[in-house]
Amino acid sequence: MRKLSYLAIGLMIGFILTATAQQDFEEDIIKTSNGDLKITFIGHGTLMFTFGGKVIHVDPVGRYADYTTMPKADIILVTHEHGDHLDSKVIDIIRKEKTDLVLTEKCTQKIEGGTIMKNGDVKTIQGLKIEAVPAYNIVHKRESGEPFHPEGHGNGYVITFADKIVYVAGDTENTPEMKALKDIYIAFLPMNLPYTMTPEMVADAAKAFKPKILYPYHYGRTDTSKIVELLKDIKEIEVRIRKLS
Repeated sequence: MRKLSYLAIGLMIGFILTATAQQDFEEDIIKTSNGDLKITFIGHGTLMFTFGGKVIHVDPVGRYADYTTMPKADIILVTHEHGDHLDSKVIDIIRKEKTDLVLTEKCTQKIEGGTIMKNGDVKTIQGLKIEAVPAYNIVHKRESGEPFHPEGHGNGYVITFADKIVYVAGDTENTPEMKALKDIYIAFLPMNLPYTMTPEMVADAAKAFKPKILYPYHYGRTDTSKIVELLKDIKEIEVRIRKLS
């Protein structure tokens, strides 16, 4: 009996430590002309921004965090309908009565409500200017020949936080629309095969629109040191590696 008690206690402690570790996210603070922007790096393509008293969740997914302990959302941005980016159960957990859910048309097949943004749309939501940028594959395709992310289905989002503009690319390659972006201060660019970009593609895009800070994200098992090496001579771009496998 005593052995069983010790086992139960051990399992409970292990569970608590695992849950605590799971919620031990890295954070960066970015100074803006209207207060701090806090970036919380949750995992994969999942992020959280805190700015001006508002909480903005990007692609919240339950496999990367226990959302019952996370702040409720003022705004939720969903880039596309794939299960590692759209988790309707999590959205139900963090959604408040006045939460603005921004999503693609494809996403509405899995979750009801929200504001649909199509590629190229620009809206002001709770005082934040948000632009939907096309997110799609050009090179990488399924065996059927269909791109992993067809053009017109997914969004990246450009969000203006006072004088700092943040680009969260979603699942995409180095498209002409991405390379034409201007005045981006922070960029989150995906870097994993076969679904998004190689380090070389990320470097090509970054050299084109030159964000001040580049965070590779959604990088799976990709060696992040490669993008650091590829951009080491581009002094205008600071590459920051965070836990977003």
